Amino acid sequence: MFIRKTVVGHIVVLLYVDDMIVTGDDEASITNLKQQLHSLFEMKDLRYLRYFLGIEVAYSPEGYILSQSKYISKVISSARLIDDQIMDSPIELYHRLSPTDGDLLSDITQYREVVGSLVYLTVTRPDISYAVHVVSQFASTPRTTHWTAVLRILHYLRGTVHRGLLFSSTSDLVLTGYSDADWAGDPTDQKSTTGYCIFLGNSLVAWKSKKQSVVSCSSAVAEYRAMATTTAELIWFLRLLEELGFHQLSATPIFCDNQSAIQIAKNPVFHERTKHIEIECHFVRHHYLQGSLTLPQVSSTSQLADVFTKSHTTTRFHHLRGKLMLLAPS
Repeated sequence: MFIRKTVVGHIVVLLYVDDMIVTGDDEASITNLKQQLHSLFEMKDLRYLRYFLGIEVAYSPEGYILSQSKYISKVISSARLIDDQIMDSPIELYHRLSPTDGDLLSDITQYREVVGSLVYLTVTRPDISYAVHVVSQFASTPRTTHWTAVLRILHYLRGTVHRGLLFSSTSDLVLTGYSDADWAGDPTDQKSTTGYCIFLGNSLVAWKSKKQSVVSCSSAVAEYRAMATTTAELIWFLRLLEELGFHQLSATPIFCDNQSAIQIAKNPVFHERTKHIEIECHFVRHHYLQGSLTLPQVSSTSQLADVFTKSHTTTRFHHLRGKLMLLAPS
């Protein structure tokens, strides 16, 4: 018997048993799998998954909903909030946090513990990924202004504690990626922020908000570096699905809102604008020419990865949050 566990978007989705795929709706195969596992290991059948490592799983006709409401309440309690304030967004618009603003905190341990908990919350709460990415950068020497930003995230979570990430039961297995970058968005070192999100059908399975390791000299270069990061993640998902027997019937789109970055990928000639990103050029262009992906342009208003690169107005933020399938309880 050969058993393999595969994780997509932090959920175990498939098992191979004797070259047979076991899925969530194949009761006979699931029963057979349990019996074989029981013959090999001491185990107890706990039936349907409800709670695991702080993640709550709810079932509905629409699919599975993952949330962390109990964990959020625990984090808010540990931060000892003394008010009932609720925020509509997790980070202030046009924030300009820096390593030197404000006074040093007397208790840096609390800051690190709360921020570490917020990092874990991004497992089911992609809407706070960018805000957590920002406050995580100051964990070594946190100051009062940084703690204020952390408290704003907690105030936002308090008002959205029961929101959960939906994995649709009717979703197809077609991959789609969105790639974006905020050029020179960091006010301290002028580095850009990469943001991407990947959907399997209409279910969000991967996302990231991360500062780029080097300074980009133009928005096109910043966007292209983000595109290379998105491509690497997308290729991993393509190979994973192929290993599970699900082949994409057409090239996977990576939506980008920067026309210059798209042209860099399609142009076989290296020139002054691309000499600093030659490796990324070869990487993305290889998979583009191979037919693994396409690079359609999307308008900035329809760029879903935008929520992972910068702060937004409340209206814009709520619009993007809704597109991530992060639902409130009905």
